[in-house]
Amino acid sequence: MQPSIRPYRPADLDAIYDICARTADSGSDARGKYLDDRLPGDVFAAPYVTLEPQHAHLLDDGTGTPVGYILGTADTAGFTRRYRAEWIPAIAGRYPEPADPPVTADDVMLGLHLYPERMLVPELADYPAHLHIDLLPDWQGKGWGRGLMDAFLAGVRKAGAARVHLGMAPSNTGALAFYRRLGFTEIPMSNPNVLYLGRTTEPTR
Repeated sequence: MQPSIRPYRPADLDAIYDICARTADSGSDARGKYLDDRLPGDVFAAPYVTLEPQHAHLLDDGTGTPVGYILGTADTAGFTRRYRAEWIPAIAGRYPEPADPPVTADDVMLGLHLYPERMLVPELADYPAHLHIDLLPDWQGKGWGRGLMDAFLAGVRKAGAARVHLGMAPSNTGALAFYRRLGFTEIPMSNPNVLYLGRTTEPTR
């Protein structure tokens, strides 16, 4: 079978965690950076496929194995509420309480997990949808990212979102170039540590 973009299935969850861990360090491999390699996925991937699987699309290598994904929400405010009410209790006890202020990379990531309201940024109010997209290195630069993006945009547009945003590390220059090719532009923000980009949910082509 040929590689293809398909909807997420519950049996894909372990692969989602793996892809997230292998791309979580500003696009590079983060395995071994945290006490548990599943930690990035528990913040940036698993809650989306659990709470809003209808907006998760995978790149399948043709054997049934996911090698990339795009996931997110059409309603950031609603997702934030569900994250606190449903996702935090769902994985309670999986990780130790983080130090405050944070000392380790785990503390930083767990701080993000325990404060989902960080996603409610006033400057992003006109961009209600948001997304995360990750592909394994061998599958980048071949047009699959655009295909995943168009699948996601169609879904959130149908759900009523006219605009979408994403946040990224400014150091990830390769990803920035990719997003700009797809029509994303910078959203002016006061936080220099995160670069936010946005666009309409119209198709990229």
